[in-house]
Amino acid sequence: MAEKTRITRDEALAYHLEPTPGKIEVLASTPMTTQRDLSLAYSPGVAVPCEVIAENPETAYDYTTKGNMVAVISNGTAVLGLGNLGALASKPVMEGKAVLFKRFADVNAIDIELDTEDPDEFIKAVQLMGPSFGGVNLEDIKAPECFIIEQALKEKMDIPVFHDDQHGTAVICAAGLINALHLSGKKIEDCRIVLNGAGAAGIACIELLKAMGARHENCIVCDTKGVIYQGRTAGMNQWKSAHAVATDMRTLEEAMEGADVFLGVSVKGAVTQDMVKSMADNPVIFAMANPDPEITPEEAHEVRVDAIVATGRSDYPNQVNNVLGFPYLFRGALDIHARAINDEMKIACAEALAALAREDVPDEVAMAYGRKLSFGRDYIIPTPFDPRLIYTVPPAVARAGMDTGVSRRPIVDLDGYADGLRARMDPTSSILQGIYARAKNAQARMIFAEGDDVRVLRAAVAYQRNGLGKALVVGREADVKEKLESAGLGDAVRELEVVNAANTRHLDSYKSFLYQRLQRKGFDHHDIHKLAARDRHVFSALMLAHGHGDALVTGATRKSAHVLELIGKVFDAGAEDGAVGITVLLHKGKIVLIGDTLVNEWPDNEDLALIAERGAHVARELGIEPRVAFVSFSTFGHPVSERADKMHRAPAVLDQRGVDFEYDGEMTVDVALNPKVMAQYPFCRLSGPANVLVVPARHSASISVKLMQEMAGATVIGPILTGLQSPIQICATVSTANDILNMAVMAACEIGRNR
Repeated sequence: MAEKTRITRDEALAYHLEPTPGKIEVLASTPMTTQRDLSLAYSPGVAVPCEVIAENPETAYDYTTKGNMVAVISNGTAVLGLGNLGALASKPVMEGKAVLFKRFADVNAIDIELDTEDPDEFIKAVQLMGPSFGGVNLEDIKAPECFIIEQALKEKMDIPVFHDDQHGTAVICAAGLINALHLSGKKIEDCRIVLNGAGAAGIACIELLKAMGARHENCIVCDTKGVIYQGRTAGMNQWKSAHAVATDMRTLEEAMEGADVFLGVSVKGAVTQDMVKSMADNPVIFAMANPDPEITPEEAHEVRVDAIVATGRSDYPNQVNNVLGFPYLFRGALDIHARAINDEMKIACAEALAALAREDVPDEVAMAYGRKLSFGRDYIIPTPFDPRLIYTVPPAVARAGMDTGVSRRPIVDLDGYADGLRARMDPTSSILQGIYARAKNAQARMIFAEGDDVRVLRAAVAYQRNGLGKALVVGREADVKEKLESAGLGDAVRELEVVNAANTRHLDSYKSFLYQRLQRKGFDHHDIHKLAARDRHVFSALMLAHGHGDALVTGATRKSAHVLELIGKVFDAGAEDGAVGITVLLHKGKIVLIGDTLVNEWPDNEDLALIAERGAHVARELGIEPRVAFVSFSTFGHPVSERADKMHRAPAVLDQRGVDFEYDGEMTVDVALNPKVMAQYPFCRLSGPANVLVVPARHSASISVKLMQEMAGATVIGPILTGLQSPIQICATVSTANDILNMAVMAACEIGRNR
């Protein structure tokens, strides 16, 4: 089992506060720069689509965002596991749901919090907003009002209305159950199913399973008062009554005896080991209570090694995670302009998810989770970062919607549709997930050199609390303690190991090592003592050189060139030693690596070839197949320039070296990145847009990175230092705590590769 991530109150608040309050913003998708643009966007140009839509309402999907816009709506009466917090307090959750829609399925979503607990008022408000949206996702509304609200809105509105707390859980549960029964050789119509928890999610789960073939008489539903049987009156409502059965069983314990399947959406500890022992052969146990399951997988497997167990937790195998469902259900529904999301579409989603889990798992998915995944008892549900979800599930949903008549605009070419969805996939999150998973597997002792900086301390705490490894902070104990307390992390003082020249017994050996390296470079014993005992960068590098840490991250408080010079006192870290800095840019779902941004001031053609090789290596470590472009202001020899000549000759060096990745040049950046422009040069050896750019000099690399960062808001990771004998990463002085953490993770990944 993976270690559970620890998140403090201050960390959670800081995440939602910085860099701007909240988690979403609105960006214009059309030009808004000239007076003509504004005239087209608003008056008078906007009158034309208004008139067209008035004549034919269906064209709203063509001329507005309606076709890719979902409203995430709540009244805050059942916020997560926190209860009735009210509409305003539910806003962070609803913003988060909107972000998930965008991240996983490129669906635009906006959160709406309605300040009413009256179902009629809620229904009327949502109904009146219908023209604005292509679908409505209801969230965190308590039962039984959630049933009333959803049913009424389905009847009144001509767009999909979907309560994710009910049906999202049901769909993923169904997907997992399909595969669990496949492995155990059972059929759903023959299984005796026990459900504990008759709230929104539980009722939806059992209803969907019955729609898939489970027999009513084989399904026993329990709540806090026991079995829901025919004739029971206590604690009943119309939704529970629909699932009452004729039985003499009265308790969950009695219901579990001989059961094939247990579904739990109730509370921690509701299921005992004795209950599990009494189940049928190859029992299926979906203990989905959050944050703690009805019974843990360890407890279940201790008494039944033949059990297939799923939970709602990410730190156990087989997570029943709603994010596998709702983004892709809405993606498919929106793309056919659906009037509803019906049972057939939900079943199609579940079947597509189940089928995907039975396929071979791509390497990038295994990389993201730090382990090889293959269909079996510990892998019956796909993982949320599987890149195939976006182009596998929505087509299945769309097909079911078209077959059942809820589509306004059917998709003629479903294969082409799937290809289009594949192109919308944002690879950045899965790549970051991959490097974090590899870092967690490495469990590196990470040296944080600048323990006097609160950003570094935040990163060190996050590194350790995320289960990535041990954080070793170089600094003075009192200073570290004071800064942690001022940052609201005073409880972390006991967790971090603070190291300095005064409290280590290794200082003499450090100085001896350093003197041997520098005695012929003008350094005497006094100079060596000052470097080893008083310079944290040198001291940290000496720790690493002596194996007193596994990796090092530094640079947050001093210019990178100066830090690299100090590290060079301990390690061979110069251009002549083959060191190269590669910076990763992430922007709008695209990833480009740029080198060299750190070491080589004015590389010649041989140096440029080495930079290309190092860039290709980093790309592959991130799960990207490299396509390298040597970029300049000229393209394939025109215009002729002495400055561009080395870029023209660098590919020939790679020709001689016989490297195993694509490369070409020299070329301008638009040729390298824009496939339409590249097509003007049919002889270009790149099969697609470049993802590794080798630039003429360090200054041009730095300018390019900072321009993208400031003008386009690109996310920057790096420069990633490669070519050293030990894993060292140097941050920028403007780094945030999260940037420093990312660099520590990159350093830890190198440890994982070498073990």
